Amino acid sequence: MLNSSGVRTQRRSPRPLSLGEMDCLEPKTKNNLTGKLLLVASLLILAIIVISQSSSFTSPSAFSQREEGVTHVLVTGGAGYIGSHAALRLLRDSYRVTIVDNLSRGNLGAVKTLQQLFPQTGRLQFIYADLGDPLAVEKIFSENAFDAVMHFAAVAYVGESTLYPLKYYHNITSNTLGVLEAMARHKVKKLIYSSTCATYGEPEKMPITEDTPQVPINPYGKAKKMAEDMILDFSKNSDMAVMILRYFNVIGSDPGGRLGEAPRPELREQGRISGACFDAARGFIPGLQVKGTDYKTSDGTCIRDYIDVTDLVDAHVKALEKAQPRKVGIYNVGTGKGRSVKEFVEACKKATGVEIKVDFLPRRPGDYAEVYSDPTKILKDLNWTARFTNLQDSLQVAWRWQKIHPHGYNSY
Repeated sequence: MLNSSGVRTQRRSPRPLSLGEMDCLEPKTKNNLTGKLLLVASLLILAIIVISQSSSFTSPSAFSQREEGVTHVLVTGGAGYIGSHAALRLLRDSYRVTIVDNLSRGNLGAVKTLQQLFPQTGRLQFIYADLGDPLAVEKIFSENAFDAVMHFAAVAYVGESTLYPLKYYHNITSNTLGVLEAMARHKVKKLIYSSTCATYGEPEKMPITEDTPQVPINPYGKAKKMAEDMILDFSKNSDMAVMILRYFNVIGSDPGGRLGEAPRPELREQGRISGACFDAARGFIPGLQVKGTDYKTSDGTCIRDYIDVTDLVDAHVKALEKAQPRKVGIYNVGTGKGRSVKEFVEACKKATGVEIKVDFLPRRPGDYAEVYSDPTKILKDLNWTARFTNLQDSLQVAWRWQKIHPHGYNSY
């Protein structure tokens, strides 16, 4: 500070007080100092409590660190029909499971069921997120130590894909790219990709082998093939272990009655034929609509290879166990036997005990006449074969769950 003569002077700092001098302070000054000390002490205690309770200072989550003897699997779409059954099997086999789902097609009720069955710490966690959000995907991979990914998440209705093709390319192809990039960044070494027989289109001869040319005829099949191509191209210069499973028409549900198929009401028209049969049997819809009776098949209706969801999940787990670094396995997952839609309807009538009314309508856009698999390769390489091949039995198991849960997981 300057005085009137321009000379800089310094304010004298107060001399530190000794404890003895502090005792001689006047009462008012002494009380003020004591209050300040108490305030500082209180704030210090509060800070310690906050820090000790902060997640960043607590022990790491079981999901964020690798543990010897424990395989941590990310199940995308794990709240959906197939994904939830896969999560159930993995948990039953002592895997650690993280489910990521945006619930646009999945059911929170399925996740809650799994949480009730496996409440132990470090067994199962659910993350609500959209794989189309790159920041969310990066956060998921950076905060969790995954050993493998089972990638189920996808929209999966042929008819809907012809109406909204860009939605399918974004949801299937683009989102798979995001998952693959995150796996590469975070060194996740195993990918089990859930693909489809729709990538084959309408082959000239049956049964379909893994070498059958892929010529998809609808956006769903095309989007899945594009995703496969990305994975295959990436794998050429990567040590990632990759398994691609192309499966056929899925039916059935958990034999223990814990999980089932519960599509959203607005999607029932686009859904699987089994769901439509059950809706007709319960009177939710006036009857079953069979689309297409002029195909070049034995009875004019489409022929499909119907695979029980329990068998399908078993194939995924075997693929996970057998996946090898720097190798790609591609397998058809089916029974090897085609059944017509009319055969399916008759089996559904017997399974439900209801004489379902059937209306025959024109073909659905994007459908193909006949598709069934040759499962020779998966039997040879993975020692897998379909066990639940009785159509009526698989439908009866699914029907039991449907009767108990007429409104899906909201029936609780």
